[in-house]
Amino acid sequence: MSIAIRQFTVDAFTDKVFKGNPASVCLLDNWLDDEILLNIAKENNLSETAFVVPQGDEFDLRWFTPKVEVSLCGHATLATAFALHLALENCPEILKFHTKSGLLTVQKMGDKLLMDLPVYSLTKIDDIKAIGDILGVMPTEVYLGRDLLCVFDDENTVKNYQADDNKITQLDGALCHFTAKSQNPDFDCVSRSFGAKVGISEDPVCGSGHCHILPYWAKVLNKNTLTAYQASSRSGILYGEIKGERMILGGQAVLFARSEIYIG
Repeated sequence: MSIAIRQFTVDAFTDKVFKGNPASVCLLDNWLDDEILLNIAKENNLSETAFVVPQGDEFDLRWFTPKVEVSLCGHATLATAFALHLALENCPEILKFHTKSGLLTVQKMGDKLLMDLPVYSLTKIDDIKAIGDILGVMPTEVYLGRDLLCVFDDENTVKNYQADDNKITQLDGALCHFTAKSQNPDFDCVSRSFGAKVGISEDPVCGSGHCHILPYWAKVLNKNTLTAYQASSRSGILYGEIKGERMILGGQAVLFARSEIYIG
């Protein structure tokens, strides 16, 4: 007997379809086997598929790439909150998600969704040359949290880099982020995110990556409220506020599709 699952496909960190970062959100009544969840993510073939199960007025939330389950995904959390506001008649004002990264909350404020996320602690890496030799471009600074953060002087280095998945997989960290100070006065920083290790050659707009990127720039620029531009081919805009070991990361989202998928 097959089961039907409601699915929403949402473009996150944008107000226009075909921009931002697409995520599929599956609304489940109960958890399915992990193998089924991974196969759904493979079938969707997006950087993330989110699976959400209600627990009273709160929710359990997990995220899968087409290759692995991940511990934190910002854009799919944003997409999940957006989908729940569409799907539920009485959606809570503040959505509470229980995840592998602890309790995450998302609040709707006007046309933005604001996520309360952890800040990753960054350790400075001294051997920049070895990393630069692998990448083929030389960062000015490198830091390691969950991911590798490579800082450059020129935003054009970030925008024009041609990523090689084989090179990216040689580096420490789950993902590799490139960032530079923005030359556009509307933004504080520019970034791109590469995730060959988790099955994503380039993540179009990486929310969890900005839990590394924005805390770095907050210290450098001596400001706690920042606006970031992700310079992938799809592009996206993220709004951040650093609050100690936590941060608020916000953005817009837009619905691309509602669908029903069948398992079994």
